[in-house]
Amino acid sequence: MLPLRARMIEDMSLAGLADATQKAYIQAMRGLAAHCHRSPDLLSEEEVRRYLLDPRQRGVARGTFQIARYGLRFFYHHTLDRAWALFGEKKDRLAPAEAAA
Repeated sequence: MLPLRARMIEDMSLAGLADATQKAYIQAMRGLAAHCHRSPDLLSEEEVRRYLLDPRQRGVARGTFQIARYGLRFFYHHTLDRAWALFGEKKDRLAPAEAAA
């Protein structure tokens, strides 16, 4: 097993994700790697964004799209510790007190 895959599985276990969810998230990562022909940790935010646009433009069911998106978000946020705007985790968000001012 590849080290990144093993790490993601460990992270999902620690997060308490169900087996079926873990399998779906791993499948999402396989799809991304196969599509881009590179390890997912080497991809840029823009490359992942373009990958996610394809099923949306093809009209894939919302649920199918969301599980893939959540899987990718889990990998990039939890396993690689990347806060990407693509997944709603903007680095430059103001703290609630600053936003109210």
